[in-house]
Amino acid sequence: MTDRVKPRQNTLYVSSLEKGLRILEVFSEDKLELGLTEIARETGLDKSAAQRFVNTLHQLGYLDKNAETRRYRPSLKYLDMAYAYLWSDNLVQLAMPRLIELSRQLQQTINMARPIEQEIMYVVRIPGYRTSYGASVIGRRVPALTASSGRVILSRQDDATIHNCVNEWPLKRYTPWTTMDRGQILESIMVAREKGYCMSLREVLPDEINIAAPICTLDGTPVAAIHCSLPIIRWTMEQAEQEIVPHIVETARSISPPR
Repeated sequence: MTDRVKPRQNTLYVSSLEKGLRILEVFSEDKLELGLTEIARETGLDKSAAQRFVNTLHQLGYLDKNAETRRYRPSLKYLDMAYAYLWSDNLVQLAMPRLIELSRQLQQTINMARPIEQEIMYVVRIPGYRTSYGASVIGRRVPALTASSGRVILSRQDDATIHNCVNEWPLKRYTPWTTMDRGQILESIMVAREKGYCMSLREVLPDEINIAAPICTLDGTPVAAIHCSLPIIRWTMEQAEQEIVPHIVETARSISPPR
């Protein structure tokens, strides 16, 4: 899990392409539809440049435009890139049969998350009973320090990396129970290192217990995490640890991707 490095001097780096991609990245679950002024503000581009880039992306089919409001939103063509990624990710192909079997066995929501910069991103989501729409969408990001998947991936790093990440990476409050104390987060990561899995309660969604176990390469490098969500109306932390954790850990260990 590393921060994005911005190139300084690279003759192969195309800054105009970077600006166009910056516009595509600005849309999110909190910013579904944006006007030109908002896009310019969010990306740091001047309005004239933003207008040219937005018009080009619209003409290429990556942005849809509301004729009445003159606001833009991601088009269906976005999914082409997601589709290509999922086919190209060998880990997704390797893990999917095991994740499907795990979901059938437990009858619960099963996800797989990948680290990206200071967050984790869900690349596989197999919904269980009464899963909400937001909890079933591929591509959702959550701060690594907040998500059990992020913490368990971090637990496989060295002490210096863990302390640096805990001290500097961002936090986000999702519920009244989201841990915002960095000392408690560090403790959670260290417990995950000792146990080989991480559990959290009501941290991202108010009605869920979350369990995560790391997927590592043969040399021990963490590359992903299997994540299970349980409804608190049916499960306690103690029950989950006894009945669910062994299956999550076993499945994660059975997936050994190449580095």
